[in-house]
Amino acid sequence: MRVVAIGLGAATAFFIFYTARLLVVTGFLQQILVGGHGAYIGAIAFPVLADPLLRNEPWGWGFSSGWQGLP
Repeated sequence: MRVVAIGLGAATAFFIFYTARLLVVTGFLQQILVGGHGAYIGAIAFPVLADPLLRNEPWGWGFSSGWQGLP
């Protein structure tokens, strides 16, 4: 189970990093190139994907719940 928790933690870190990178590269979505409106979708989708991976909630997949439940 700890391997799954490490995998979920890595996926969470990826989505958080990629959200930050997206915001920095686009000047917090102020400098979007022509036809680059997928950045708006990414700015919403990446945090939405990262949130359930990190949470210790019944509906979340839970990096922290997988890590905490083990000795």
